[in-house]
Amino acid sequence: MEDPLDRALGLAYRSLARRDRTEVEVRRHLEVRGVEPGVVEEALAVLAEQGYVDDARYARRFAEDRRRLDAWGSERIERRLLAAGVAPEHVEAALAGQEAGWELEAAVALLRRRFPQPPGDDRARSRALGVLVRRGYDLELAHDAVRAHEREAA
Repeated sequence: MEDPLDRALGLAYRSLARRDRTEVEVRRHLEVRGVEPGVVEEALAVLAEQGYVDDARYARRFAEDRRRLDAWGSERIERRLLAAGVAPEHVEAALAGQEAGWELEAAVALLRRRFPQPPGDDRARSRALGVLVRRGYDLELAHDAVRAHEREAA
């Protein structure tokens, strides 16, 4: 009969081979597959020691990827990381690691791609603001980005 810890680690390694996961995600994955709670904790300790499960690293990489690849704002990144079970201190550290002013630049770049011609009326401004807010940008920053995009065209 297979050792329960070996079985749990095998399940976890296969799951982690597909993509990086948080501790909470690995825990759920193992629990759903009937791994005993004590064995789950033991497996998580081994995985953390080996560097396979590291929520701080996960938060940093997730934040960097979502900013760079999807042009997400800090609010959306924070919501997703907290929903994935990442501790608030890791989320805060991942978001604090950003360069000053990056978010405004990213928001303006997104507007340039989506709206090559800056908004010319209130309806177009509302659409541009909606795009930014849905991507997780703070409303005040979204307003600043729309104004900056309009100034570029002037």
